Amino acid sequence: MVIKTPEWVKNAIFYQIYPDTFARKVPDRQKWLLDVPLEDWEAPPTSQGYKGGNLWGVIDKLDYLQDLGVDALYLTPIFRSACNHRYHTQDYYAIDPLLGDREAFDHLLKTAHDKGFKVVLDGVFNHASRGFFFLTISWKMDRIPPWLDWFKIEGWPLSAYDGSRPANYVSWIDYRALPRLTTITRQ
Repeated sequence: MVIKTPEWVKNAIFYQIYPDTFARKVPDRQKWLLDVPLEDWEAPPTSQGYKGGNLWGVIDKLDYLQDLGVDALYLTPIFRSACNHRYHTQDYYAIDPLLGDREAFDHLLKTAHDKGFKVVLDGVFNHASRGFFFLTISWKMDRIPPWLDWFKIEGWPLSAYDGSRPANYVSWIDYRALPRLTTITRQ
């Protein structure tokens, strides 16, 4: 397999954005976002707290990024997750509601592209969250689901939360919160 790097990447100036701490802007129709318990914006971030940065905030800072000479944005995961860094993906098809919604994402892409930016999303496809639907439904079913081979199950019952019992599935760096997905590599 030959991997060909796109030409635009070779000279691109990337800016990596961790949306939760980058910038926050809340549209009037989404004021509920300010009702979520957030850490003080000026306080040092913690591993469990949320600052409330979002996609609207990224859109608001595009002129600033353009003035820096940036022409490619690399966003850490934006998919629905139970963590501020969003590497614990629960749904690969949904934008995390704290970051915005599909409208915010579409507006970000259109505005960024209109300004000449390329946008790259960080997708984590070697592990998901223990809250990933296809894993949680698996331990609740009374039969083997067809997608169970997405995970390497080592025994039953599965235990995603009770640390006194074995998880019984392979996880990323043996961290039960991140069940590893079975991936196929092509030679």
